[in-house]
Amino acid sequence: MARMYHLELDEDAIRGARVALLPGDPARSALIAARIAATYGGPPPGRPVAQKREYCTHVADIAGTKVVVTSTGIGGPSTSIAVDELAQLGVDTFIRVGTTGGIQDAIAIGDVIVTTASVRLDGASVHFAPLPYPAVAHHEVLFALIAAARGVAADVSCRAHVGITASTDTFYQGQDRPGPAWRYVPRDLRGMADEWRRLHVLNFEMESSTLLTMASAFGLRAGCVTGVINTRGTDQAGEPITAEHLRLGEDHAVRVAIKAVELMTASRTGR
Repeated sequence: MARMYHLELDEDAIRGARVALLPGDPARSALIAARIAATYGGPPPGRPVAQKREYCTHVADIAGTKVVVTSTGIGGPSTSIAVDELAQLGVDTFIRVGTTGGIQDAIAIGDVIVTTASVRLDGASVHFAPLPYPAVAHHEVLFALIAAARGVAADVSCRAHVGITASTDTFYQGQDRPGPAWRYVPRDLRGMADEWRRLHVLNFEMESSTLLTMASAFGLRAGCVTGVINTRGTDQAGEPITAEHLRLGEDHAVRVAIKAVELMTASRTGR
């Protein structure tokens, strides 16, 4: 098969890898590969096997399962390209590993959120299935993520939350957050954070609805775990995102994703 246009990958580069971990940030791709090497042995990651635009790819091994770690960039359109091209190369299981903002009072910085389903507030997912089609995590990936999240939460003294995520196309207005440049939220979006909070949605992020819709429509498996780096409960306007918040959220989500792959391997659902 020819080299993928966007990812700069071909079958030889990731041969044998059927599981993909999908961070958004290209820098997080190397961080995840380094964590895998430190946990399971093997050389630390060198140069990525491919890097183009927002897509940075490393290959690693988790308890005998070869995994590809590919960054997606921000949002549904770039995520859809990564998933499509990885699927063409034989990957059939995807776990988004990212950061998020919690909107329930019980959610704190450093907590992890495992997404059961996503509210489809994006535009990309409708190119794969109409809006009534649900964006849901695959049960095998979901169960592994839940078990891993509970274990990591006990180890690092955070909380693991499981539930529905709101997935948007924009970081500011789409999440009912007046942007610093244009301090205005259009009328149709005002109060949306409170609306989703009352409907027991846990958090906002920007990729899960596209990933979960695509995976179900393509007959693939997908799940999502995010680390909380910002909170907006009923009495909170939103905490600033600090370097320490980012470190905690990233670290805890990465731990969960890696452990989930190990659990799927042990139960023979890692393929």
